[in-house]
Amino acid sequence: MERMDLEARTAAFAAAAFRLADHVRLAPGGRRPADQLVDCATSVGANYRASGRARSREEFIAKLGIVNEEADEAVYWLEFVRNVQLADGDVVETLLDEAKQLRAIFATACDTARRNHRTRKRGR
Repeated sequence: MERMDLEARTAAFAAAAFRLADHVRLAPGGRRPADQLVDCATSVGANYRASGRARSREEFIAKLGIVNEEADEAVYWLEFVRNVQLADGDVVETLLDEAKQLRAIFATACDTARRNHRTRKRGR
């Protein structure tokens, strides 16, 4: 998948999470989970974009690590929203599936970047 495609996909994920959070906030006790979800979901895309402007390989890898952590946190908050039934199950499941896919993509990307960096360092 191309960088521009992933940037668009992470932006769409953030927007969908933002819309879901609007509904979650209306439920009793929903404000905190909604805020947490928006924070991590928007951070996925923002940090991925920032990784493309990294000044070094180490900074790139660190940013990808943050992206992966934020995607994992989004999975957590979406599972929480689902488990305590703060929003429509179908909407949450669709977004949860996307969060899991993004987490897998960025976990693989991060592992690959680390492995390639180690290989390059040994080859010097």
